[in-house]
Amino acid sequence: MMASDVDIILENTRVTAPRLVPEIQLHLADEDRALYRAGEDELDSLGLGTPYWAFAWAGGQALARYILDNPKVVAGRRVLDFGAGSGLVAIAAAKSNAFDITAADIDPVAAQAMSLNRTINDVWFEIEMEDVVGTAGDWEVLLVGDVCYDKEMADRMLPWLREMHRKGRSVLFGDPGRFYLNGMGLEPLASYHAETTGIMEDSDLRNARVWRFAD
Repeated sequence: MMASDVDIILENTRVTAPRLVPEIQLHLADEDRALYRAGEDELDSLGLGTPYWAFAWAGGQALARYILDNPKVVAGRRVLDFGAGSGLVAIAAAKSNAFDITAADIDPVAAQAMSLNRTINDVWFEIEMEDVVGTAGDWEVLLVGDVCYDKEMADRMLPWLREMHRKGRSVLFGDPGRFYLNGMGLEPLASYHAETTGIMEDSDLRNARVWRFAD
C-alpha cells in the first residue's frame, strides 16, 4: 500500500519552530530525516516533487515576522498567501487577526502540510490549490514569500502582482533579494537575519527583507 501524503509528511518531518518566528510550529524536514537530503530519485520514489513546503525559507520567515510585529497590516482584511508552501505566512496572518485568509499553492502535498500546520497552531485559513495568477480575487493584502527563485516564475508572477498593486491592493514580498527581483521597482520595509538550511539555500543565514512596490 502506498503511503498517503499525510503519512509522508509525518514520517519525514518533525514539529519545530523556525528561529525567526518561535510563535509558530511547523512540520519541517531536518538533518535527522531522509527528506532533508533527498535527491530527485528518492523524491520520485515517494511521489514527491521538490518539497518546498518542508523548509522555512528566509523570505517567508521575514514576512511572517513582519506581520506578527505589525498586525495592523493584515488585521480585519482579506489576505492571500501566495505560493504558501508550509502555510507559515498564512498562520502569521491568522495570528494577527486577518479577517479572511486564503493560502494558495498548487502542490497537493503542500496543501496537506498546510492543513496539518494550521491544526497544530490552532488557526484557520482556506487552502486553494488552483493557480490564482492572473485572477482578480477580492484580496486586500497579497503576501508573497520566496517565489522569485527562477526567471520563469518571476516573469509570470510579477506583472500580475504589479497590476494588483495598481488596483490598490497591498502587496508585500518576503525575499533575501534574489536576482529576479532586481529592477522590479521594489523598496525594502524591514530586514532580518533568517536562519535557513544550506541544503536549500546557498547560506545557512540569509539577510531576508520585506519589500513593497515603490510606486
